[in-house]
Amino acid sequence: MTLSEIRKLIEDDIRATDALIIERLASDVVLINQIGHYIINSGGKRLRPLLVLLSARACNYQGDEHRLMAAVIEFIHTSTLLHDDVVDESDTRRGNQTANDVWGNAASVLVGDFLYSRSFEMMVEPGLMKIMQVMSEATNVIAEGEVLQLLNCHDADTTQERYMEVIHRKTAKLFEAATQMGPVLANRSDLEEAFILYGRHLGAAFQLIDDALDYTADAEELGKNIGDDLAEGKPTLPLIYVLENGTDAEKAIIRRAIETEGIALLTEVTEIIKNSGAIDFTVQTAQKEANKAKLALSALEPSDIKQALLSLADLAVNRSH
Repeated sequence: MTLSEIRKLIEDDIRATDALIIERLASDVVLINQIGHYIINSGGKRLRPLLVLLSARACNYQGDEHRLMAAVIEFIHTSTLLHDDVVDESDTRRGNQTANDVWGNAASVLVGDFLYSRSFEMMVEPGLMKIMQVMSEATNVIAEGEVLQLLNCHDADTTQERYMEVIHRKTAKLFEAATQMGPVLANRSDLEEAFILYGRHLGAAFQLIDDALDYTADAEELGKNIGDDLAEGKPTLPLIYVLENGTDAEKAIIRRAIETEGIALLTEVTEIIKNSGAIDFTVQTAQKEANKAKLALSALEPSDIKQALLSLADLAVNRSH
């Protein structure tokens, strides 16, 4: 299935969720409305809320609170983007100027805080303590992941294990929370572990491909500057692979790039990564994660929704942006 075919399966849910997002963004503070609408409407994939909607349908949930929780997940994700762009000093996201580049760091951080707190205001509405447990843990783990990533920056001795811990906390945890919402809302505790594992491995596959695309994609198609990770001194898997498997000369260049010189060595680093097998290794690692995600759903009966979830795992790996 293509992404558009997947969306077609639940187009009513998507339309209702989009309306909820706009409705709940509303504030009598003008700047919050401006920045909130700017980032929400900037062309993101809305993959995380899609996972909430699909997981609920896969568990045969009959209510409409899944739409609310899809909006909650999108608000939390958007909040992390606003904060990330300030921390990373980014000026481009999804092909547009970042909010911090337009309105400044202070406004971006504070509107990120608004979206974060608004999401908690919304998630109490279903009246399920389990939702609060899942989401409060997820947001805490994500924050820890952000700090771990900060500690890894400019550290050329970062191992694959440390790198994978960061992406499981920083990226995969919100995917996991999104997919867990389905069985929680449907009161299907027997399916929770399956959906947790699906989301965890899907999120890891998605982030691994993101890290590969930072060295292989077209900047316009990717929607951000090529080499952003390198500029920030982030030792992602393609770089770690070269540090573990490259020649002494290649290792020396990668180490210098991570520790001090960053984007100044982008041309050399990109050439090394493309010729070293680092991209192939990263894609293969992502494919393994996607395979684990699909395996996690083996207990589900065949259906169009199950096929959509399986297809998303393939699409996470086979994409160009």
